[in-house]
Amino acid sequence: MTKNSSVVVTGIGIFSSIGCNRQEFWNALMAGKSGIGPLQSFDPEGHKSQIAGEILSYDPREYFDRKEARKMALVSQLAVSAAIEAVKDAGMDLDKEDRSRIGCIIGSAAGDFHHIEEQYARFLQRGPRSVNPLTVPRVIANMPAGNTANALGIHGPNMGVSAACTTGTHAIGTALGLLRSGSADVILAGGTESTVTPFVMDGYASMGVLSAANDHPEKASRPFDLNRDGFVMGEGACVLVLETRAHAEKRGANVLAHVSGFGMTADAFGLAAPEPTGKWAALAIKNALNGSGVSLSEVGYINAHGTSTVMNDKTETTAIKNAFEGYDIPPVSSIKSMIGHTLGAAGAIEAAACVLALKNGCLPPTINYETEDPECDLDVIPNVARERDITAAISNSFGFGGQNGVLLFTKA
Repeated sequence: MTKNSSVVVTGIGIFSSIGCNRQEFWNALMAGKSGIGPLQSFDPEGHKSQIAGEILSYDPREYFDRKEARKMALVSQLAVSAAIEAVKDAGMDLDKEDRSRIGCIIGSAAGDFHHIEEQYARFLQRGPRSVNPLTVPRVIANMPAGNTANALGIHGPNMGVSAACTTGTHAIGTALGLLRSGSADVILAGGTESTVTPFVMDGYASMGVLSAANDHPEKASRPFDLNRDGFVMGEGACVLVLETRAHAEKRGANVLAHVSGFGMTADAFGLAAPEPTGKWAALAIKNALNGSGVSLSEVGYINAHGTSTVMNDKTETTAIKNAFEGYDIPPVSSIKSMIGHTLGAAGAIEAAACVLALKNGCLPPTINYETEDPECDLDVIPNVARERDITAAISNSFGFGGQNGVLLFTKA
């Protein structure tokens, strides 16, 4: 790979239920801290799932005045705030940059359901003329990316990505391709989600995919454990500053990791259930390594999609075994055990975990792991973080509709 096609990560902005900056998030991961608790966003009485990984410490007034904040849904506020923090973390002065060469690819799987639910109830009660004129600009899925460009005054490639639970991963993969093609020097890439609402949660609950362990919220998300009973809803946002290596070197940036590959496939199997043999997910893993110069034997860590549902964890185990056939399978963990499933933000947050694992020489644990499942017989780094110096890590994301995405990161 040439210097001009090499892409690096130089900054991370993150908001999650366990931390709202890079260091706080990483410290919580290393401590195996759970960010899942009883629902605060609405009265959960009568709902099947009454727990979530909510962000309770975010204050939009730190980033916007009241008028700006009212124009944006929380899903956009989180995205813009994460982008601002990522640029700051990267040590980048936008006034010294060519803003036409800075892009933004930020996705959301669902968009602003808070506003949709509120405005539809208002519409039914008060009639057509009661609908807020900001409804469409708040709810359409591209607005986290659009609002970020507006807030930062950047004019390069800009788009929203929506690919269910693979959204954040696809956003970073799309940015990688644009940077390699020469379409931009810098792209702010990631995902955002805030869908802890009655309608969305009951929709997932009706599918039987949410955990009902309401009495023990901090233990409810238990990926790969024999007694897992579903995932826990979470909210969050993560934006990575991606730059061409040449641009990063020119400005003397601190490189956190290299983005060395991206693979994507489609199961073409069903609406929500994964293809049971995992062969297409396995192909996505292999595709991420194609042309990277990295062998499967060099991968030292896998950040699993690891939702904590019976079928998905089993299928992902099979996919990993298929991809690594003939090679030793590296340690695997799921940070959804701590933050829940953040849907469109998950791939980006988990990408950040891989970058930080490479930088810090330590692998995040899978907490709440108590009973081995014979069908998920991987080294899941149970309960305690593990010191290990690695040179390559992959992040898996698999979404409804059979959309598979895998990112490969290598050590700076």
